Amino acid sequence: MSNTNIDRLKIGILTFHRCINYGSYWQARALAEGLQQRGHIVEILDHQSDRVNFAEWKCAMQPVLPTSVPASDRPFYREKMEKFFDLFGKLPLSKPFPLDDPSQMDEYDVVVVGSDEVWNLTHPWYNHCPLFYGDGIKARRLISYAASFGNYPSSWGIDPDWAKKLNKFQKISVRDENSWNIIKDAMGFEPDLVLDPCLQFPIHAEKRDLGHIKGPYVAVYGHNFSDYYIGKIKEWATNRNIKLISIGYRNDWADEQWLTADPHDFANFIADAEAVATNFFHGCVFALNNQKPFVCETSSYRSIKVQGLLQTVGGEQHLVAESTPSEVYNLRLTEPLNSQIPKRIAELREISDSYIDAALAPKQFELS
Repeated sequence: MSNTNIDRLKIGILTFHRCINYGSYWQARALAEGLQQRGHIVEILDHQSDRVNFAEWKCAMQPVLPTSVPASDRPFYREKMEKFFDLFGKLPLSKPFPLDDPSQMDEYDVVVVGSDEVWNLTHPWYNHCPLFYGDGIKARRLISYAASFGNYPSSWGIDPDWAKKLNKFQKISVRDENSWNIIKDAMGFEPDLVLDPCLQFPIHAEKRDLGHIKGPYVAVYGHNFSDYYIGKIKEWATNRNIKLISIGYRNDWADEQWLTADPHDFANFIADAEAVATNFFHGCVFALNNQKPFVCETSSYRSIKVQGLLQTVGGEQHLVAESTPSEVYNLRLTEPLNSQIPKRIAELREISDSYIDAALAPKQFELS
């Protein structure tokens, strides 16, 4: 037994915690800090894999594929990576163990799988990883929080052998309707629908001086935007004499590039922006967190995620397509969020809190 005090649990979080991605960093940290605030001992399970590291780092050095990366950008992306590495070391990590050999991990009262695309069977390097489906995990209870199948569509279903692995979980929650449908169809019950940790828990970002950024700006977050979207955003910004600044990735159509920003820079940058233009899930999340006007277009990899998020919080009007007229961009980038969106998020926070309360309730361990 890993802990004799069932009111103060030893909890392990199993997620994608070493991705060079602002959203991945913050959802891992936010979930850890949210559970710590409840008085628990929390560690992020530090699974290690040379194969995954190579794939992640290769992607981080050429993050805007299929758009080519100029050689002059490589030092900036390397600097960004090194900043992430430094912050990874400051997370509440467990002792390291091989991704493919969890027998070397510590024992826990609870392991929480999620958030992120932990069950995505088409993820480019984490697909079909048994660990995220519970294989070999040393815990008295196994639950998920805001787990997702990412861009894996519910219409495909999942192999019964992979669905069977999920029977190890005592409680399951997901963060989007697509994942909800996959679980319902594969396992015959309706999982809880909860908020991504970045919406559920406070983001404790270090205050950063953004003095190098002069004047009001729109935060551009994402890459490989469509020509129609670029045209509409540039038109709106030009008409208002406001700069477009791209963070984390090069978008040559923006007025400025900030490629070396770390996750704390990112959180401050979104908080200080006039509006947000994105095609990323956590671009929407951080715009919602800061109640910023925003527009999002879908991409092939992230369409399921962003559509599910905005449907869940009642923000579908912030999704734009090729047929979306300029007037809609004007409204979404200028006017405050509809008051029903923060209200819906507040309701979902209560639902998510209730799920966590039930999943970690002492009586669950008295019966185990």
